[in-house]
Amino acid sequence: MKQPFIIRNRNHVAPVRCPCGDAWRVLTREDPTPVGVHFVSIQGSASVHYHKETTETYVVLEGEGEIELDGERHPIGPGDVILIPPETRHAAHGRLMIINIVHPSFDPADEHQDE
Repeated sequence: MKQPFIIRNRNHVAPVRCPCGDAWRVLTREDPTPVGVHFVSIQGSASVHYHKETTETYVVLEGEGEIELDGERHPIGPGDVILIPPETRHAAHGRLMIINIVHPSFDPADEHQDE
């Protein structure tokens, strides 16, 4: 059976707080899709966190900053794409607007911080 298509605008989704800032979770695990798609506004420094099962792909749309990956910081800006495999401790720093493509779709139980 063919799955239905989805057209959803970020402006019709309420933002939620996440370790990175504010996220508009446009496609979620409730949708018939193998990935989640989130717009994320980062303003300052995110909390370092990791996922045991989730791969994230950040696409930087606007702003300048750094991505911290396993304790090492890298400069990022518009047009950059960052692949973050499971178990990678990560945090974004700066003023950025990104799209986060999450595979599999985001599960809040798979968001972890070191004690």
